[in-house]
Amino acid sequence: QVQLGESGGGLVQAGGSLRLSCAASGNIVNIFNMGWYRQAPGKQRELVATVSSSGSSKYADSVKGRFTISRDNARNTVYLQMDSLKPEDTAVYYCNTNGVRVVDLPDRYDYWGQGTQVTVSS
Repeated sequence: QVQLGESGGGLVQAGGSLRLSCAASGNIVNIFNMGWYRQAPGKQRELVATVSSSGSSKYADSVKGRFTISRDNARNTVYLQMDSLKPEDTAVYYCNTNGVRVVDLPDRYDYWGQGTQVTVSS
């Protein structure tokens, strides 16, 4: 019942910027947390940043000061502004929604996007 549509990935040189977007669509009442995770080749998926419905955010230490997460609750959309990109930021970035309340369903659910590739060249 819920789909996540990601956009904004691509190839950029070190020091450059990219902005990722993820829009959640479907019969959504509200969403607790929205965030981004990433997975580099041969590595486990890791948290990049999350933001709560009240705007409280947290970041991985490796991206603090360089990445900024924000969300538009009215549009069920989360953004990740990535500045001063480094080659080690290269990964597939996945959007995540946590604690989604869907119309006519009693529980909350979690959803993942299909992933968008971010490649940073040195």
